[in-house]
Amino acid sequence: MIDSVIQISVVVPLYNEEESLPELAEWIERVMDENGFSYEILFIDDGSSDLSWSVITRLSSVNPHIHGFRFVRNYGKTAALQTGFQATRGEVVITMDADLQDSPDEIPDLYRMITQERYDLVSGWKKKRYDPISKTIPTKIFNAATRSISGVSLHDFNCGLKAYRKEVVKNITIYGEMHRYIPVIAKWNGFRKIGEKVVQHRARKYGYTKFGLERFIFGFLDLLSIAFVNKFGRRPMHLFGSLGTLMFFLGSIIAFWLLGKKLYNIYHLQPYRNVTENPLFFLALVAIMVGSQLFLAGFLGELFVKQSISKTGDYNISSRVGS
Repeated sequence: MIDSVIQISVVVPLYNEEESLPELAEWIERVMDENGFSYEILFIDDGSSDLSWSVITRLSSVNPHIHGFRFVRNYGKTAALQTGFQATRGEVVITMDADLQDSPDEIPDLYRMITQERYDLVSGWKKKRYDPISKTIPTKIFNAATRSISGVSLHDFNCGLKAYRKEVVKNITIYGEMHRYIPVIAKWNGFRKIGEKVVQHRARKYGYTKFGLERFIFGFLDLLSIAFVNKFGRRPMHLFGSLGTLMFFLGSIIAFWLLGKKLYNIYHLQPYRNVTENPLFFLALVAIMVGSQLFLAGFLGELFVKQSISKTGDYNISSRVGS
């Protein structure tokens, strides 16, 4: 019988990993039993085309701690993790990849860092990797850029092995390809005690990697998106309004300067050409139009944010007392 209080939820997103699942499930089960943890394992099948779902179904039939979720098609790792986060019941949530490159033997130490050292989130750091240089070099560049933009000092943002307090996964929302930036999103949502642990990186035993180099390009674009939404998501007028006002005034100054120059030439009986013949006139016109549109975009954004907050009240509350 499964304990009513679950200490650890292990979330495993997967895509076409039928060979590794039985070994991974057995390994996790052994670690949990040796340490006396109450637990659940959530396998999230991201639309696999092999026999992964059949394997999950069989594993669940013999181990009541194992639960499975299957997507009708491939949505991506972020969607799988978000689904797992919503379904978890454990006090500590641990994520790991299904390819056996993450070691379940790291679970006890990760659990203790969350429960005893009181970290909100602990990210694994695969200090010694068994990947080709075509993957390690872009990874180092990617991690350096993420540290610089986000201010989160981690060496390995993309490591699948992470541990979270339950409150973290229940108060963040990820989409697109943002699973790489969960530490950044957590920090910007108020969970600031973020730690790092050197973890073992194992060579892939079955199959092949499902990710290509394009993930770094998409990942960088997602980072810019996260940074923008975090800084201006609740105050769009600060960005669009500022830019719009600046461009509007710049265009207006140019237009008045051209008009003043023409009037000056007329008054002093000097030759002049029509304002519309000056290229600066069209620059001023574009600046005024674009500035007005940006200001309007900021105004509409403020209305949308206000309406959204009034309906959902979506602010993270750390604690509450009384009725």
